[in-house]
Amino acid sequence: MRSFGVEEEMLLVDPGSGAAVALAEAVTGGADDAPVAELQREQVETDTAPCATLDELAGQLRARRRAAANAAGRENCQVVALATSPLAVRPSTTPTERYRWMVEEYALTAHEQLTCGCHVHVGVESEDEGVAVLDRIRVWLPVLLAMTANSPFWQGCDSGYASYRQRVWGRWPSAGPTEPFGTPKVYHETVQAMIDSGVLLDEGMIYFDARLSRHYPTVEIRVADVCTASGDAVLLAALVRALVETAAREWRAGDPPLPVRAELLRMASWRASRSGLEGELVHPVMLRPVPAREAVRALLDHVTPVLTELGDHDAAVDLTGRLLDRGNGATGQRRTYGRTGDLSAVVHAAVEQTLRD
Repeated sequence: MRSFGVEEEMLLVDPGSGAAVALAEAVTGGADDAPVAELQREQVETDTAPCATLDELAGQLRARRRAAANAAGRENCQVVALATSPLAVRPSTTPTERYRWMVEEYALTAHEQLTCGCHVHVGVESEDEGVAVLDRIRVWLPVLLAMTANSPFWQGCDSGYASYRQRVWGRWPSAGPTEPFGTPKVYHETVQAMIDSGVLLDEGMIYFDARLSRHYPTVEIRVADVCTASGDAVLLAALVRALVETAAREWRAGDPPLPVRAELLRMASWRASRSGLEGELVHPVMLRPVPAREAVRALLDHVTPVLTELGDHDAAVDLTGRLLDRGNGATGQRRTYGRTGDLSAVVHAAVEQTLRD
Protein backbone atom coordinates (compact mmCIF):
# COMPACT_ATOMS: atom_id res chain seq x y z
CA MET A 1 0.00 0.00 0.00
CA ARG A 2 1.55 3.28 -1.12
CA SER A 3 1.73 6.09 1.41
CA PHE A 4 0.17 9.39 0.47
CA GLY A 5 -0.16 12.88 1.91
CA VAL A 6 -1.79 16.19 1.12
CA GLU A 7 -0.67 19.83 1.16
CA GLU A 8 -3.43 22.45 1.28
CA GLU A 9 -3.01 26.17 0.66
CA MET A 10 -5.65 28.37 2.28
CA LEU A 11 -6.57 32.04 2.46
CA LEU A 12 -6.51 34.22 5.56
CA VAL A 13 -9.63 36.39 5.75
CA ASP A 14 -11.23 39.01 7.97
CA PRO A 15 -14.04 37.53 10.10
CA GLY A 16 -16.33 40.44 9.33
CA SER A 17 -15.85 41.42 5.71
CA GLY A 18 -14.42 38.15 4.37
CA ALA A 19 -11.64 40.07 2.64
CA ALA A 20 -8.18 38.52 2.46
CA VAL A 21 -5.78 39.86 5.10
CA ALA A 22 -1.96 39.94 5.14
CA LEU A 23 -1.28 38.19 8.44
CA ALA A 24 0.70 35.12 7.41
CA GLU A 25 3.82 35.98 9.42
CA ALA A 26 1.82 36.28 12.64
CA VAL A 27 -0.30 33.18 11.98
CA THR A 28 2.68 30.96 11.09
CA GLY A 29 4.92 32.09 13.94
CA GLY A 30 3.24 30.26 16.82
CA ALA A 31 2.86 26.61 17.77
CA ASP A 32 4.70 23.68 16.20
CA ASP A 33 1.54 22.63 14.35
CA ALA A 34 0.97 26.11 12.89
CA PRO A 35 0.75 26.39 9.09
CA VAL A 36 3.65 27.72 7.00
CA ALA A 37 3.92 30.90 4.94
CA GLU A 38 3.63 31.03 1.16
CA LEU A 39 4.35 33.55 -1.62
CA GLN A 40 1.66 35.98 -0.51
CA ARG A 41 1.03 37.17 3.03
CA GLU A 42 -2.70 36.48 2.62
CA GLN A 43 -2.25 32.69 2.49
CA VAL A 44 -0.79 29.78 4.44
CA GLU A 45 -0.13 26.11 3.77
CA THR A 46 -0.75 22.99 5.83
CA ASP A 47 0.47 19.47 5.18
CA THR A 48 -0.29 16.01 6.50
CA ALA A 49 2.23 13.35 7.41
CA PRO A 50 2.41 10.32 5.09
CA CYS A 51 -0.74 8.23 5.57
CA ALA A 52 -1.69 4.66 4.75
CA THR A 53 -5.51 4.78 4.74
CA LEU A 54 -8.28 7.18 3.81
CA ASP A 55 -9.48 7.32 7.40
CA GLU A 56 -6.02 8.31 8.61
CA LEU A 57 -5.73 10.96 5.91
CA ALA A 58 -9.18 12.36 6.65
CA GLY A 59 -8.34 12.65 10.33
CA GLN A 60 -5.07 14.42 9.61
CA LEU A 61 -6.69 16.84 7.17
CA ARG A 62 -9.29 17.84 9.75
CA ALA A 63 -6.64 18.18 12.46
CA ARG A 64 -4.40 20.37 10.25
CA ARG A 65 -7.32 22.57 9.31
CA ARG A 66 -8.33 22.99 12.94
CA ALA A 67 -4.76 23.84 13.95
CA ALA A 68 -4.56 26.44 11.18
CA ALA A 69 -7.92 27.88 12.26
CA ASN A 70 -6.75 28.11 15.86
CA ALA A 71 -3.53 29.85 14.81
CA ALA A 72 -5.51 32.29 12.68
CA GLY A 73 -8.03 32.89 15.45
CA ARG A 74 -5.25 34.01 17.77
CA GLU A 75 -4.54 36.79 15.24
CA ASN A 76 -8.21 37.72 14.79
CA CYS A 77 -8.56 36.22 11.34
CA GLN A 78 -9.90 33.00 9.81
CA VAL A 79 -8.65 30.36 7.37
CA VAL A 80 -10.76 29.34 4.40
CA ALA A 81 -10.15 26.69 1.74
CA LEU A 82 -10.93 28.73 -1.36
CA ALA A 83 -8.67 28.63 -4.42
CA THR A 84 -9.07 32.37 -5.09
CA SER A 85 -10.50 35.24 -3.09
CA PRO A 86 -14.08 36.06 -4.16
CA LEU A 87 -13.56 39.64 -2.94
CA ALA A 88 -11.13 42.07 -4.54
CA VAL A 89 -7.64 41.95 -3.07
CA ARG A 90 -4.20 43.48 -3.63
CA PRO A 91 -1.82 40.73 -2.49
CA SER A 92 1.36 41.56 -0.59
CA THR A 93 4.45 39.41 -0.97
CA THR A 94 6.07 37.56 1.92
CA PRO A 95 9.39 39.43 2.47
CA THR A 96 12.02 36.80 1.70
CA GLU A 97 14.89 37.13 -0.75
CA ARG A 98 13.50 34.38 -2.96
CA TYR A 99 10.01 35.84 -3.17
CA ARG A 100 11.40 39.34 -3.78
CA TRP A 101 13.37 37.96 -6.72
CA MET A 102 10.23 36.34 -8.12
CA VAL A 103 8.26 39.56 -7.89
CA GLU A 104 11.05 41.53 -9.54
CA GLU A 105 11.46 39.00 -12.34
CA TYR A 106 7.84 38.06 -13.06
CA ALA A 107 6.19 41.42 -12.31
CA LEU A 108 2.38 41.32 -12.51
CA THR A 109 2.31 37.53 -12.78
CA ALA A 110 3.83 37.28 -9.30
CA HIS A 111 2.00 40.31 -7.87
CA GLU A 112 -1.40 38.81 -8.75
CA GLN A 113 -0.56 35.22 -7.83
CA LEU A 114 -2.86 34.74 -4.83
CA THR A 115 -4.13 31.24 -5.59
CA CYS A 116 -4.54 28.15 -3.42
CA GLY A 117 -4.00 24.61 -4.63
CA CYS A 118 -4.14 21.11 -3.20
CA HIS A 119 -1.05 18.96 -3.81
CA VAL A 120 -1.09 15.19 -3.35
CA HIS A 121 2.13 13.25 -2.75
CA VAL A 122 2.21 9.49 -3.42
CA GLY A 123 5.16 7.26 -2.64
CA VAL A 124 7.13 5.63 -5.46
CA GLU A 125 9.85 2.98 -5.27
CA SER A 126 12.34 4.68 -7.60
CA GLU A 127 12.75 7.56 -10.00
CA ASP A 128 12.27 5.13 -12.88
CA GLU A 129 8.86 4.24 -11.49
CA GLY A 130 8.12 7.88 -10.72
CA VAL A 131 8.80 9.06 -14.27
CA ALA A 132 6.83 6.14 -15.67
CA VAL A 133 3.91 7.24 -13.48
CA LEU A 134 4.16 10.87 -14.62
CA ASP A 135 4.08 9.77 -18.26
CA ARG A 136 0.95 7.65 -17.74
CA ILE A 137 -1.25 9.78 -15.47
CA ARG A 138 -0.98 13.01 -17.46
CA VAL A 139 -4.11 12.38 -19.56
CA TRP A 140 -6.27 11.98 -16.43
CA LEU A 141 -5.26 15.16 -14.62
CA PRO A 142 -7.79 17.51 -16.32
CA VAL A 143 -10.60 15.39 -14.88
CA LEU A 144 -9.19 15.89 -11.39
CA LEU A 145 -9.07 19.64 -12.05
CA ALA A 146 -12.74 19.64 -13.06
CA MET A 147 -13.74 17.70 -9.95
CA THR A 148 -11.89 20.08 -7.61
CA ALA A 149 -12.56 23.38 -9.42
CA ASN A 150 -13.16 25.93 -6.66
CA SER A 151 -12.28 29.39 -7.96
CA PRO A 152 -15.06 31.01 -10.00
CA PHE A 153 -14.56 34.54 -8.65
CA TRP A 154 -11.63 36.86 -9.33
CA GLN A 155 -11.24 40.40 -8.02
CA GLY A 156 -14.89 40.68 -7.06
CA CYS A 157 -16.31 39.37 -10.36
CA ASP A 158 -17.49 36.05 -11.73
CA SER A 159 -14.69 34.97 -14.05
CA GLY A 160 -16.90 32.67 -16.10
CA TYR A 161 -14.55 29.83 -15.19
CA ALA A 162 -15.00 27.05 -12.64
CA SER A 163 -11.26 27.18 -11.89
CA TYR A 164 -9.86 30.61 -12.62
CA ARG A 165 -6.93 29.64 -10.42
CA GLN A 166 -5.82 27.33 -13.20
CA ARG A 167 -5.73 30.26 -15.64
CA VAL A 168 -3.79 32.48 -13.24
CA TRP A 169 -1.40 29.70 -12.23
CA GLY A 170 -0.79 28.92 -15.90
CA ARG A 171 0.96 32.27 -16.33
CA TRP A 172 4.11 30.86 -14.73
CA PRO A 173 6.51 29.83 -17.53
CA SER A 174 6.96 26.28 -16.19
CA ALA A 175 3.32 25.52 -15.34
CA GLY A 176 1.05 23.01 -17.03
CA PRO A 177 1.19 19.59 -18.71
CA THR A 178 4.37 18.01 -20.03
CA GLU A 179 5.43 15.72 -22.80
CA PRO A 180 6.34 12.15 -21.76
CA PHE A 181 9.88 11.95 -20.37
CA GLY A 182 10.57 8.25 -20.72
CA THR A 183 13.49 8.13 -18.28
CA PRO A 184 14.70 9.97 -15.17
CA LYS A 185 17.71 11.14 -17.21
CA VAL A 186 15.47 12.99 -19.66
CA TYR A 187 13.36 14.37 -16.81
CA HIS A 188 16.36 15.81 -14.97
CA GLU A 189 17.98 17.08 -18.18
CA THR A 190 14.75 18.90 -19.00
CA VAL A 191 14.53 20.43 -15.55
CA GLN A 192 18.19 21.50 -15.64
CA ALA A 193 17.82 23.02 -19.09
CA MET A 194 14.86 25.06 -17.85
CA ILE A 195 16.93 26.36 -14.94
CA ASP A 196 19.99 27.00 -17.13
CA SER A 197 17.81 29.14 -19.41
CA GLY A 198 17.79 31.77 -16.67
CA VAL A 199 14.01 32.00 -16.74
CA LEU A 200 13.60 30.02 -13.51
CA LEU A 201 15.36 30.69 -10.23
CA ASP A 202 15.71 27.06 -9.15
CA GLU A 203 14.12 23.62 -9.20
CA GLY A 204 11.43 24.79 -6.77
CA MET A 205 9.94 26.76 -9.66
CA ILE A 206 9.23 23.63 -11.72
CA TYR A 207 5.46 23.96 -11.65
CA PHE A 208 4.45 20.98 -13.80
CA ASP A 209 0.94 19.62 -13.21
CA ALA A 210 2.75 16.56 -11.84
CA ARG A 211 6.42 16.26 -10.96
CA LEU A 212 8.98 14.28 -9.00
CA SER A 213 9.24 15.69 -5.49
CA ARG A 214 12.52 17.43 -4.69
CA HIS A 215 12.52 16.34 -1.04
CA TYR A 216 10.63 13.05 -0.78
CA PRO A 217 10.48 9.70 -2.64
CA THR A 218 7.13 10.69 -4.13
CA VAL A 219 5.39 12.00 -7.19
CA GLU A 220 3.56 15.25 -6.52
CA ILE A 221 0.29 15.95 -8.34
CA ARG A 222 -0.36 19.71 -8.28
CA VAL A 223 -3.23 20.25 -10.70
CA ALA A 224 -6.12 20.58 -8.23
CA ASP A 225 -7.73 23.61 -6.63
CA VAL A 226 -7.87 23.46 -2.86
CA CYS A 227 -11.22 21.91 -1.85
CA THR A 228 -13.51 23.63 0.64
CA ALA A 229 -15.04 20.30 1.71
CA SER A 230 -12.42 18.06 3.32
CA GLY A 231 -14.21 15.03 1.87
CA ASP A 232 -13.42 16.29 -1.63
CA ALA A 233 -9.74 16.46 -0.69
CA VAL A 234 -9.94 12.87 0.58
CA LEU A 235 -11.56 11.79 -2.69
CA LEU A 236 -8.85 13.57 -4.69
CA ALA A 237 -6.13 11.79 -2.72
CA ALA A 238 -7.83 8.40 -3.13
CA LEU A 239 -8.08 8.83 -6.90
CA VAL A 240 -4.52 10.12 -7.21
CA ARG A 241 -3.06 7.20 -5.25
CA ALA A 242 -5.05 4.76 -7.36
CA LEU A 243 -3.89 6.50 -10.56
CA VAL A 244 -0.27 6.22 -9.45
CA GLU A 245 -0.56 2.53 -8.62
CA THR A 246 -2.44 1.81 -11.86
CA ALA A 247 0.23 3.63 -13.88
CA ALA A 248 3.04 1.77 -12.10
CA ARG A 249 1.40 -1.55 -12.94
CA GLU A 250 1.02 -0.53 -16.59
CA TRP A 251 4.72 0.33 -16.68
CA ARG A 252 5.74 -2.98 -15.13
CA ALA A 253 3.53 -4.80 -17.65
CA GLY A 254 5.24 -2.97 -20.52
CA ASP A 255 2.18 -0.94 -21.52
CA PRO A 256 3.28 2.37 -23.10
CA PRO A 257 1.78 5.76 -22.16
CA LEU A 258 -1.05 7.06 -24.30
CA PRO A 259 0.52 9.11 -27.13
CA VAL A 260 -1.23 12.39 -26.35
CA ARG A 261 0.66 15.61 -27.00
CA ALA A 262 0.90 18.37 -24.42
CA GLU A 263 -0.97 20.75 -26.73
CA LEU A 264 -4.07 18.57 -26.48
CA LEU A 265 -3.67 18.26 -22.71
CA ARG A 266 -3.55 22.05 -22.42
CA MET A 267 -6.87 22.22 -24.23
CA ALA A 268 -8.33 19.53 -21.99
CA SER A 269 -7.17 21.50 -18.94
CA TRP A 270 -8.67 24.70 -20.34
CA ARG A 271 -11.97 22.91 -20.87
CA ALA A 272 -11.88 21.57 -17.31
CA SER A 273 -11.09 24.99 -15.85
CA ARG A 274 -13.87 26.61 -17.87
CA SER A 275 -16.65 24.07 -17.38
CA GLY A 276 -15.79 22.18 -14.21
CA LEU A 277 -18.47 19.53 -13.79
CA GLU A 278 -21.12 21.52 -15.65
CA GLY A 279 -21.18 20.82 -19.36
CA GLU A 280 -18.59 18.80 -21.22
CA LEU A 281 -15.01 17.69 -20.67
CA VAL A 282 -12.45 16.24 -23.06
CA HIS A 283 -12.50 12.46 -22.65
CA PRO A 284 -9.03 11.38 -21.42
CA VAL A 285 -8.73 8.51 -23.91
CA MET A 286 -10.98 9.36 -26.87
CA LEU A 287 -10.04 13.08 -26.76
CA ARG A 288 -13.57 14.06 -27.74
CA PRO A 289 -16.12 16.16 -25.83
CA VAL A 290 -18.30 14.12 -23.48
CA PRO A 291 -20.58 15.02 -20.56
CA ALA A 292 -18.52 15.66 -17.43
CA ARG A 293 -20.11 12.69 -15.65
CA GLU A 294 -18.89 10.40 -18.43
CA ALA A 295 -15.31 11.62 -18.07
CA VAL A 296 -15.47 11.15 -14.29
CA ARG A 297 -16.90 7.67 -14.77
CA ALA A 298 -14.03 6.84 -17.16
CA LEU A 299 -11.55 7.86 -14.45
CA LEU A 300 -13.30 5.75 -11.83
CA ASP A 301 -13.45 2.74 -14.16
CA HIS A 302 -9.75 3.14 -14.95
CA VAL A 303 -8.71 2.88 -11.30
CA THR A 304 -11.46 0.59 -9.96
CA PRO A 305 -9.25 -2.55 -9.71
CA VAL A 306 -6.74 -0.71 -7.51
CA LEU A 307 -9.40 1.07 -5.47
CA THR A 308 -11.00 -2.30 -4.80
CA GLU A 309 -7.73 -3.93 -3.72
CA LEU A 310 -7.00 -1.03 -1.35
CA GLY A 311 -10.48 -1.15 0.16
CA ASP A 312 -11.16 2.40 -1.09
CA HIS A 313 -13.69 1.64 -3.81
CA ASP A 314 -16.92 2.07 -1.86
CA ALA A 315 -15.71 5.29 -0.25
CA ALA A 316 -14.54 6.68 -3.60
CA VAL A 317 -17.83 5.84 -5.30
CA ASP A 318 -19.81 7.36 -2.44
CA LEU A 319 -17.73 10.56 -2.34
CA THR A 320 -17.86 10.87 -6.13
CA GLY A 321 -21.63 10.47 -6.13
CA ARG A 322 -22.00 13.18 -3.51
CA LEU A 323 -19.71 15.48 -5.47
CA LEU A 324 -21.62 14.98 -8.71
CA ASP A 325 -24.97 15.47 -6.99
CA ARG A 326 -24.12 18.78 -5.27
CA GLY A 327 -21.45 20.05 -7.66
CA ASN A 328 -17.86 21.07 -7.05
CA GLY A 329 -16.69 24.05 -5.02
CA ALA A 330 -17.29 26.50 -7.87
CA THR A 331 -20.91 25.40 -8.10
CA GLY A 332 -21.31 25.82 -4.36
CA GLN A 333 -19.83 29.31 -4.37
CA ARG A 334 -22.07 30.43 -7.22
CA ARG A 335 -25.08 28.89 -5.51
CA THR A 336 -24.39 30.90 -2.34
CA TYR A 337 -23.87 34.08 -4.34
CA GLY A 338 -27.06 33.50 -6.32
CA ARG A 339 -28.99 33.13 -3.08
CA THR A 340 -27.44 36.10 -1.25
CA GLY A 341 -25.97 38.42 -3.88
CA ASP A 342 -23.12 38.92 -1.41
CA LEU A 343 -19.54 37.78 -1.96
CA SER A 344 -18.85 38.15 1.76
CA ALA A 345 -21.53 35.53 2.35
CA VAL A 346 -19.70 33.24 -0.08
CA VAL A 347 -16.57 33.52 2.06
CA HIS A 348 -18.43 33.07 5.36
CA ALA A 349 -20.14 29.92 4.08
CA ALA A 350 -16.80 28.54 2.92
CA VAL A 351 -15.15 29.30 6.29
CA GLU A 352 -17.81 27.21 8.00
CA GLN A 353 -17.49 24.37 5.48
CA THR A 354 -13.69 24.37 5.70
CA LEU A 355 -13.90 23.17 9.31
CA ARG A 356 -16.93 20.94 8.95
CA ASP A 357 -16.20 17.21 9.23
